[in-house]
Formats: sequence, structure tokens, C-alpha cells
Amino acid sequence: MKRSDMTEFEFEEEGFKIKIKRGSGGHQIVTAAPTATHALAPMVASGEIPIPQISASASVAPSSGADDAGFAYVKSPMVGTFYRSPSPENPAYVEVGTKVEEKTVVCIIEAMKIMNEIQAEVKGTVVELLVENGQPIEYGQRIYKIKIG
Repeated sequence: MKRSDMTEFEFEEEGFKIKIKRGSGGHQIVTAAPTATHALAPMVASGEIPIPQISASASVAPSSGADDAGFAYVKSPMVGTFYRSPSPENPAYVEVGTKVEEKTVVCIIEAMKIMNEIQAEVKGTVVELLVENGQPIEYGQRIYKIKIG
């Protein structure tokens, strides 16, 4: 919302209504009016839930385990659908063995019909693909394992 200067978004479907509004301090809040049986009902009892700021770039987390020293993981910055290429006819952005720079686009995550290019944000070599093409992906889920260097 901050990047697009959008201040308010509202969505309603089958008795569930969600409204996201950017407050004056730059914080985003959401108010929801779910049906009585909806899973979010306990979470919205107060009427406002803070929403974290999400960047369209990936989170890169250096691993902390001894077996993973010298490696980093590209993590999903959002919930969506993972795609290895810009379209089914195009080759994948990266393969195992591909050398990447910080600005190298490694995949696309589709969220709400918007295609978000995800960058490596680390210099190194892709050593493992951790998600299948076209699969749903969660916030913070590991996508690629990269050998730093």
C-alpha cells in the first residue's frame, strides 16, 4: 500500500468483508466482519488487526545450522502461487547451478492476480529448489537454497 500510495482497500465475498486502511502514521490496519462461523472471528474481536509491511522482494536468511554454514535461503515475502518463469513458454529464471547477484530475479509469486518478481538479494550459486512450480507458497517459506559467494 505504501509503495502505490493506496490508502484503502475493501473486499467482500460470501458474507465475509475485509477492509484494509492505511492510518496516518503509515501503519496498516484491517477491520473484518466475518460470518459467525468464519475462522478469523476470534482474531477480529477487537475490530482492528495490525498488518505487517510486506516488500515484493524476498527475505534472505543466512542459515544458522552448522551443516548450512555458507548458505542462505531465499524466502517468500508473501502468500501466493510460486512460478519459476514469467510464462509457461519461457525458461525458468534460474536453475540449480545458476550464479545469481543481489538483483537477479529468481521467480514470480502471484498474489491477488498481481505478478511479483522476487530477487535473490544475495550473491552466490543456486544449489537447491525447495518449491514446485505452480504450487501455493506461504509467507516466509523457503524457495531456494543459495551457496553464498
